[in-house]
Amino acid sequence: MKGEARKAAIAAYKERKVVGGIYLVRCEASGEVWVGQWADIETIQTRLWFTLRQGISPHKALLAAWRRHGEARFRFEILESLEDEDSSYIRAAKLKERASYWREKLGANAV
Repeated sequence: MKGEARKAAIAAYKERKVVGGIYLVRCEASGEVWVGQWADIETIQTRLWFTLRQGISPHKALLAAWRRHGEARFRFEILESLEDEDSSYIRAAKLKERASYWREKLGANAV
């Protein structure tokens, strides 16, 4: 990508609407479930899978299960999306509350 096309792509990325949300990672082999929240739900799976593949994930139980069962046995699901809030504080509080709800409902670990 050169010059103007690159600048246009960067501008489009910066102008996109960011949607926060709650996500689930499930190990089909063991039945283990992890639930987390992220301010940009569209980007978290790539981030998680990268850290797991590299063996640098801060989530030790998830990393151990990943190593034990392999990438093919893991699934990523978006449980809930939250519309953008004017206040990042309000959005963070809502994400935290909803993630807590889903963890309790599913008996899941935190990511």
